[in-house]
Amino acid sequence: MKANPGGHIPPKELIGRDELIADIWRRLEGRSVVLSAERRMGKTSIIKKMTAEPLTGVLSVWRDLEQVRTPEEFAELVFKDVEEHLGRSKRTALKARSFLSSIGGTEIGGVFKLPQLQLQHWKSLLSHTIEDLTAHQDYKLIFFWDELPLMIYNIKQSSGEIAAMEVLDLLRDLRQTHESLRMVFTGSIGLHNVLSGLKRDGYANDPVNDMAKVDVPPLQVNSTAITLIEALMDGENIEATDKNAVSVFLAKTVDGFPFYIQHVVEQLAIMKKIVTEDLIKEVVGHFLIDDNDAWEMRHFRTRIDTYYLPEERPYALGLLDILAGSDEPLSFDKLFNLLKTRIVTEDTEMARQVLTLIQLDHYITRNMDGAYIFRFPISRRWWRLERGI
Repeated sequence: MKANPGGHIPPKELIGRDELIADIWRRLEGRSVVLSAERRMGKTSIIKKMTAEPLTGVLSVWRDLEQVRTPEEFAELVFKDVEEHLGRSKRTALKARSFLSSIGGTEIGGVFKLPQLQLQHWKSLLSHTIEDLTAHQDYKLIFFWDELPLMIYNIKQSSGEIAAMEVLDLLRDLRQTHESLRMVFTGSIGLHNVLSGLKRDGYANDPVNDMAKVDVPPLQVNSTAITLIEALMDGENIEATDKNAVSVFLAKTVDGFPFYIQHVVEQLAIMKKIVTEDLIKEVVGHFLIDDNDAWEMRHFRTRIDTYYLPEERPYALGLLDILAGSDEPLSFDKLFNLLKTRIVTEDTEMARQVLTLIQLDHYITRNMDGAYIFRFPISRRWWRLERGI
């Protein structure tokens, strides 16, 4: 098994996710699922494995939606995916094809050529396509849609808020209408980021309140993360003073993030040195200050400017700076008093609102006493370096 940071991980090489995948399958028995996690946690690898190894009686369709910019593009992609799967079973997407023919579509050599969709057509095409696929009730249909939140954000930017809202509403209506239909949403930005923006534009619905929310955690530091590290070290023929000891040390140092583990092991293989804890410290330290940002850590900072309102940003930055600099969890009162030394405010509700946002974005968490703390020590460490704290 070779280190491959950011690359395709074959389903058979995905380590430490069997229990999580079993839980997702269990939830999909009754409802659709939103997968949430910090970026580079392996969400895509998980849903690709589920698509490649579906349960009996399940038809699974995976699609990356990152490049989709309009509702029309989305409807066309779903139609093409459904055509492919229906074609395998020698069935025809009758309603969808009939609709497309009525607006100028043609079939050439068994391949259906889509017409130029107009704004009013995408809803009908998407609805007819799902009806065609769910008409055959001998299986459960699951769409695994990667980067769906980013697609909704792109649609909002290119086609407007109303179009983005209509996509979400139609998907919810389709889930409610077709008993055998399930959807799995995941992506590198949280759906809550997009929904918050839409609600500010007047969107009153909750389009995912019928879906289960599943968090994708890091690998377990004391078990599955070590299994991954040792498998990669064996595959790369890396020597260590004590393989288990350095594996435990690496797992703890990067909080069990599989993406960071892959990067560190790849670098160790390049260096061709006997691995010690000091060498791991050196490699991780270089990644945290890497000018090229191989770990894509700057996303922690830049997404605040992208998804937070201008009036929310000083609160987010101030709260994160304070928590990064604190060696212990902070109650709201202590945190807010410290915040007031950085920005002029008496607005406790704004502070609470922003704390909720940075919790949802996996920056911070709360302990059993309700006090706030950075969720992952590795991201706290980077934030301190980046912000000079």
